[in-house]
Amino acid sequence: MKLGEEGDIIIARIRAGDIAKNLGFNYMDKTRIATAVSEIARNAIQHGGGGEMVVNKLDASRGIEIQVSDRGPGIPDINRALAGGYATGAGLGLGLSGSKKLMDEFEIISEAGKGTKVIMRKLLKR
Repeated sequence: MKLGEEGDIIIARIRAGDIAKNLGFNYMDKTRIATAVSEIARNAIQHGGGGEMVVNKLDASRGIEIQVSDRGPGIPDINRALAGGYATGAGLGLGLSGSKKLMDEFEIISEAGKGTKVIMRKLLKR
């Protein structure tokens, strides 16, 4: 789905939450997934000039994977951004680090001037 304006954050959050619920995630994990999606989608819109989100079911119903990408300026220091408290705008700089803590797997691919891609996975606990 396209991420271009603030309203898209709500739609992305709802879509990811609905897919997580259908896969069998409990309420708390569904909320964790929706919160992480909100933060990363907001970053794509505010700092990356918009982008897109793709949600996939992991093989053998192991869980959910969310990919959010943009074509913004990139993240100059990913390690610093993931440490928390690193803000390039008016925010607190906790979106990336907070989202990472909410998910089981978290990866950032970023290149200056070409954009950023965040891949997050939450695994079903059975």
